[in-house]
Amino acid sequence: MSDALKHECGIALIRLLKPLEYYKEKYGSAFYGVNKMYLMMEKQHNRGQDGAGFASIKLDTRPGERYISRVRSIAQQPIQDIFAQINERVNKEFAEHPEYVDNVDLQKRYIPYVGELLLGHVRYGTFGKNSVENVHPFLRQNNWMHRNLIVAGNFNMTNVNELFDGLVRLGQHPKEKADTITIMEKIGHFLDDAVAKKYKQLKKEGYNKNECSPLIAERLNVAKILKRASKNWDGGYAMAGLLGHGDSFVLRDPAGIRPTYYYKDDEIVVVASERPVIQTVFNVNFDDVKELAPGHAIITKKSGETSITQIIEPLERKACSFERIYFSRGSDAEIYQERKELGKLLMPRVLKAIDNDTKNTVFSYIPNTAETSFYGMIEMVEKHLNEKKTQAILSGNGKLSAENVKQILSERPRIEKVAIKDVKLRTFITEDSSRDDLVAHVYDVTYGIIKPEDNLVIIDDSIVRGTTLKKSIIKMMDRLHPKKIIVVSSAPQIRYPDCYGIDMARLEDLIAFRAMLELLKENNKYHLIEEVYHKCKAQVDIEDKNVKNFVKELYDQFTDEDLENKISELICDESVKAKVETIFQPVENLHKACPKNLGDWYFTGDYPTDGGNRVVNRAFINFFEGNKERAY
Repeated sequence: MSDALKHECGIALIRLLKPLEYYKEKYGSAFYGVNKMYLMMEKQHNRGQDGAGFASIKLDTRPGERYISRVRSIAQQPIQDIFAQINERVNKEFAEHPEYVDNVDLQKRYIPYVGELLLGHVRYGTFGKNSVENVHPFLRQNNWMHRNLIVAGNFNMTNVNELFDGLVRLGQHPKEKADTITIMEKIGHFLDDAVAKKYKQLKKEGYNKNECSPLIAERLNVAKILKRASKNWDGGYAMAGLLGHGDSFVLRDPAGIRPTYYYKDDEIVVVASERPVIQTVFNVNFDDVKELAPGHAIITKKSGETSITQIIEPLERKACSFERIYFSRGSDAEIYQERKELGKLLMPRVLKAIDNDTKNTVFSYIPNTAETSFYGMIEMVEKHLNEKKTQAILSGNGKLSAENVKQILSERPRIEKVAIKDVKLRTFITEDSSRDDLVAHVYDVTYGIIKPEDNLVIIDDSIVRGTTLKKSIIKMMDRLHPKKIIVVSSAPQIRYPDCYGIDMARLEDLIAFRAMLELLKENNKYHLIEEVYHKCKAQVDIEDKNVKNFVKELYDQFTDEDLENKISELICDESVKAKVETIFQPVENLHKACPKNLGDWYFTGDYPTDGGNRVVNRAFINFFEGNKERAY
C-alpha cells in the first residue's frame, strides 16, 4: 500500500496442556511456550509496529509466590525488546541460582514468565496515545486469584460512550474512556459478580473459605460471564483474556469482522489472528487450523478442558475484506490465491486502457503487498498473448517461416521493477514545503527501461488518501517519460471510514470522498452537502438500529468511472506530462475473489453493525463543521 495506513493489531494465546517437565524432556526447555510465543508475535509483526506486550500465568502456585508476569514495550523493535528483557531476567536468575538451570520446578516457582498460560499482543494503535500504558495486555488486579483479569484484543468499539456510561451506572469509576479499559472493566464486573455468587453458594454447601477457592475455579462459567459482559458491545473484535487461576478465552465478534484461528492437540491450545502463523510455528497442516466461528468463544478451563461456545447470536458474516487484500500475511494458502484472483479480474480493463498494446506496455507494482495481485495480472497478460500468438500462427495457414514463428512466440509481458521504496528515508522536517520535497523522494525509479511510446501499468493493493501517489509516485514515474501511466488498485474505491480497527476515521482524508466533493462543485450540486448534513444531525439522538447512512446519497450522484476520472486528476499536478488513468476493482469482483470475506463497508457504506452508520454520519458532521475529532 503506497499510502501509510495503520494495520490491525494481532493476538496470540498459548495454553500448555502438559506439565512444564514434559516440554523440558521432549523439546529441551521449560521455556517452550515462551519461545513459541516469540515466534508467533514475530510472525504477526506485520500487524503491529508501535508496541507489543506479553503476559503469562503459572498454574497451581503456592500462596506468596508470584504467578502473573507482564512486560510491555514501545521501543523501535518492541517484540525484540520484550524478549530481550525476558532473556536478560532469566539469565540473571540462572547466574545467581545455578540450581535452577536443570530444575523445572524451581524455574516455575522463582523465574517470571515461565508458565502454562501465555498471551501476546502486537499493537498498531488507531486511537489513544502511543505510550506503554496504552499497550496490551491490560491487567485488572485483585488479591483473589479468580478476579485477576488480563485482556488483549484486536478491536474497536463503535459505542464506547454508551458502554462507559453503563459502567458509571453500575457504580464504577473507570480511569479513562478508552474501549480497552471499558471492555476489561465490563468483563471484570461480571467476573467479580460470578465469583461472589459462587462463594456464597459454596458457603451454603458447607465449605470453608479455604476450600472454596479451588471449587470456584472449577465451577466458574466463563461463557456466562462473556454473555453478560458482551451484551451491548458493537464493533469488530477478537478479544482474548486470562483469569488469574488459569481459565482463558478468545471471543470473536458476531459478524466475524476480525479474524481468529485456533489449533488444539494433546499438548497445546493456540489461538492467533492469522492461520499461517500457527501453521509455521507449530508445523501443522492447513486443515488442522480452524477458524473460530463469529459470535463464538474458545474457552479453556484450568483443567485443560477446551470448548467452543456460542456467546452472541451470529449476524450476517461480514469478515473484513481488507484482511485478504492487505493486512494478513500473503503466505496463507487461501489469501495468496485470492490476491492473485484480484489481479486477474482487473486485467480486462487494463487491456482496454492500453488498447491491447502489450508490446509497448511495461507492467510493475508498488512494493510490496501488491506483488501477489501483480502475479495474477501477469498470468492474464500471458493468457492474452498466448491467444494472440495462437491466432497469428493459425492465420498463417502453415505458410509461416521458422523465423516468423520464432518472432511471434518471442513476445513476452514486459515486467520490470520500476518503483523502489527507500525504507531508510525519513521525512524529519515538518515545515510543509521542505517536507513535501522529502516525501517526493520516498520512492526511487529504475531508469532506462521505458520508451516515450510506452504505457506504464502500476498495480497497488489499494489507494486510500492518494497523498503518496501525488507527492511521490506519479512524479517519479513521470520522470521516465512514458506516454501513459495507469495506476491500478486491486481494491475498490475507499469511500467511507472504518470503525472496527483500521485507522480511517476522517472522510476528508479519503481521496474518493475528495473526488466526490469536486464533482459536486463542478455539477452545481454542492448544496446536497448541507442537506445530508441536516439529515445526519437529525439522527444524533436516535437509537443506533434506526440510523441510516445518508452519505451514500452523495456518492449515488456519480458513477464509479466519474470518480475514477476525478481521482486521476487529483493525484496529478501541472508538472506531470504523461496522461494518468486510475482503474479500481469493482466491488462485485472483490466478492468473487474473496467469497468468505464479504465485509466491504469502507467501499459500499454497508456497515455490518448498527454502530457503523452512526460513525459514518458523525464523520460527515465532523467534516461539515470543520471538527478534527475522530468519529468514534
